[in-house]
Order: sequence, then structure tokens, then C-alpha cells
Amino acid sequence: MTLAIFDLDNTLIGGDSDNLWGQFVCEQGLVDAADFAARNEQFYEDYKAGKLDIDAYLRFALSSIAGHPRERLDSWHRSFMRSRIEPLLLPRAAQLLASHRQRGHQLLIITATNEFITRPIAELLGVSELIACEGEIVDGRYTGEPCGIPSYHAGKVTRLQQWLQERDADLAGAYFYSDSHNDLPLLELVDNPVAVDPDDTLRARALAEGWPVISLRD
Repeated sequence: MTLAIFDLDNTLIGGDSDNLWGQFVCEQGLVDAADFAARNEQFYEDYKAGKLDIDAYLRFALSSIAGHPRERLDSWHRSFMRSRIEPLLLPRAAQLLASHRQRGHQLLIITATNEFITRPIAELLGVSELIACEGEIVDGRYTGEPCGIPSYHAGKVTRLQQWLQERDADLAGAYFYSDSHNDLPLLELVDNPVAVDPDDTLRARALAEGWPVISLRD
């Protein structure tokens, strides 16, 4: 089984779903907009700078969905998909996914964004296998606490290794597509790393290493 692994935000879609969810809940009046928006943007800047405190960020992000019944969350998410995610779908990303399917590769999305936000996006893209950050659920509701190992930076490698062990699989011939220098630990691990519309740090590293650099944007 050859794996084709994909980052999600700013790779397969033309934006950051985590940051966009923060904007969405502010606009819908679901949180204290002024405070939440400022913290949301600061965390996003920290992520881009490679200095994100992932545990603090997950508690912040999960606070917007904590305590609500699943039916309400799903209704919010359907609106979020229509207004925020569907406009960011990239035809070239769909073509790339299709090309790997045609070659019989196993598709996998691995993302630092939480599973509540990303599962429906992965399903929309036709990718059933997803590794994402996880939130604790008690009695059917998110508590606001993260659980497990966050799939961020080196944590993506750890979570992927767990996923492989569970399936008695390996990374022989694997591809990994990402836009972010935060994903260098996993890019360095696979046989076929690909930089997709990369940030400046990743672009420089990709050019130095001779990794392919591609764009999925129009």
C-alpha cells in the first residue's frame, strides 16, 4: 500500500479552516467576538511563525464547541461549510487526489485542526482516512479539553506511526503534500515530500533539498 498523505489547510483547500471557524463563530455571535477574534488571530500568527502552543490553542478552539448538543454543532458546521469552506475548494486539489486514487494509493489527510472541523471537509474531498487533533467528549458533548497526542509538528509523525502500526503498514514510497514549515518533521520522513504553495521557510528548504514545489491555486 502506497500512502498519499495530505495536509489540509492551505494545501487541499485555499485557506485555514481552523482560523476560519474562529471567524465564523464570531460573526454568528456564538462567542464573545472581540476577545475571541483577537486571540484567534494571535494564535494563527503564532502558528505561521512556528511558535504555536498547541495545547493552549486546542483549549481555545474547542471552547467554541464545548457543552453544545451535537445537533446544534452539526447545524452550525453545515452553515460553515456552505459559507466558508466550499468557496475554498481547489479544482487542482481534486485532480491531485484523483490521480493518486487512479494509481491505487491510499489517501490520508493529517491535520493539526481538530476533527470536528475537519471530518466533514475530508468527507467532502472524498478522503475517508483522517488524522486530526481530538477533543474530549463526555455524554455526547465536547468538554473543551483536548485528548490524545496533537497531530501538530512532530506529533504528526507520532500519530502517523500509530496509524501505520494499527494497520501493519509502512511508509515505503509514501508521498506527503504540505504548505507549512511546521510539517518539516513529516516531510523529512517520507520518500516523496512535496511543497504545495509553501510558506517562505518551507520553500527555501524544498529548493535546497530538491523537493518538488507545486501550486494547486488558480
